[in-house]
Amino acid sequence: MDQIKKKVAFHTLGCKLNFAETSTISRSFPEEKFERVPANSKADIYIINTCSVTDAADKKCRQAIKKFISLSPRAFIAVVGCYAQLKPHEISSIPGVDLVLGTNEKFDISDYITGFNKKQKTEIHSCDLQPFDSFNPSFSMGDRTRSFLKVQDGCDYGCSYCTIPLARGRSRNPEISTIIREAEQIAGRNVKEIVLTGVNVGDFGKSTGDSFTGLLKEMVKIRGIERFRISSIEPNLLTDELIELTLNNEKIMPHFHIPLQNGSNKILSLMRRRYTRDIFASRVNKVLERLPLAGIGADVIVGFPGESNSDFEDTYSFIEDIPLSYLHVFTFSERPDTVAENLSGKVLYKDKEKRSKSLIALSQKKNLIFKKLNIGQVTNVLFESSRVEGLITGFTSNYIRVEYPWESRLAGQIKKVRLNKISPSGRMNIELIE
Repeated sequence: MDQIKKKVAFHTLGCKLNFAETSTISRSFPEEKFERVPANSKADIYIINTCSVTDAADKKCRQAIKKFISLSPRAFIAVVGCYAQLKPHEISSIPGVDLVLGTNEKFDISDYITGFNKKQKTEIHSCDLQPFDSFNPSFSMGDRTRSFLKVQDGCDYGCSYCTIPLARGRSRNPEISTIIREAEQIAGRNVKEIVLTGVNVGDFGKSTGDSFTGLLKEMVKIRGIERFRISSIEPNLLTDELIELTLNNEKIMPHFHIPLQNGSNKILSLMRRRYTRDIFASRVNKVLERLPLAGIGADVIVGFPGESNSDFEDTYSFIEDIPLSYLHVFTFSERPDTVAENLSGKVLYKDKEKRSKSLIALSQKKNLIFKKLNIGQVTNVLFESSRVEGLITGFTSNYIRVEYPWESRLAGQIKKVRLNKISPSGRMNIELIE
């Protein structure tokens, strides 16, 4: 008699690194015993991989946990990841949670789930992180278009507002050969693009005596992968060598997401960032000098303690003068056990909101300018596999989203196109160049 498979659902919050890790964790559940189902359906087991980068992220985690408990009250609920590492007892206080696993323990989840019955008391395994913590290779699958490949974990930077070092430990990475083996597995599944992800990917090599450019030089040799995209890189780690490597190798996408966080040197110092705004500007200018149509995005935090109106005006004017393609704007969120928690000069919520809206509007303006600059350009697009309102969409190498009337043959394919105009959706209309 065939064994009835248990239905297991996975839900991921937060960064692309989390998505890569969830995908790897899901593959540890053997198909002969488990049936993977969508997170919004009833399941026997829910695995919730959490984020804790902001107070809002913590809130979303708690809401997700309660939603799944309500959806399937008898289901086994396991909560893992950064929030579980930092606040395990806070999670265990939610009625219905059966298992809490921290950053390292989540990769051995099958060892902790010995049965699938509800527990009388939440079981917690969230150990203190050590400088020598192991690296758990991970990559995402299930999307025919791209895969997120984890190349680095942890962070040594100690920014005054950030809990990531507390949640993930010290910066570390595997040998290049390990990453190459993972990438070759991805190539074997007919995926065209790999996004290199981590907490601080530019720090790759610190624990093995290698370098990030050294990794890229080996990765571009892999057959079957046509695109490599860098998820994010710190301005002080965006080297001339990396820019030249991108210029000279068509497999490396001319797209850089560079955290700025603030345009005031005073606030950057309070944040304990490792650069000044002039260094950031010099890196952007260097990229555009060598790659004039490169896509360049930036993260910005508004409302950091001590940020006056004039400090914000400095940030706004600084960003306004730099040819960025888009911004990711975050409202400062005070995190427990950080230096910033005890800084004076707290900014009122209404002022944070006003500043955030101002930068979002500036981002939209800059993105429109960037798209107009690209009208008429011939470039390559990797088309997505999903159909959106009768359209197929995709991304150019420099990270412009495009649209085209649906043709199933294009899904997961890279095609040469001409960018024609900006559509009402904000995407760009294209024509195929066969």
